[in-house]
Amino acid sequence: MPSRPTVSVVIATYNQAEYLSQAIESVLGQTYENWELIIINDGSTDHTEQVVKPYIGHQKVRYYTKPNGGQASAKNIGDT
Repeated sequence: MPSRPTVSVVIATYNQAEYLSQAIESVLGQTYENWELIIINDGSTDHTEQVVKPYIGHQKVRYYTKPNGGQASAKNIGDT
C-alpha cells in the first residue's frame, strides 16, 4: 500500500476558471515529488469543470464537485 503524500495542496474554487489552470500548473511544476492536489469545485457556474478535465487522469490529482457552500465547506471536502 503506497504511503500518503507528505503535502496536500487543496484548491477550493468557485467561478475562478480563468485562474485555475495556472494554479494547477504551478503545483504540477513543483520539484518536490511527494504531494497530492485536491481540487474542489464549490458549485461553479463558469467553465471550471472543462478547465479541470485534462488533469483528472493525473495520478496525483483528485477532483470533487459539490453545491456551493463557501470556502470552509469546500475545504472540508478536501480533508477526506
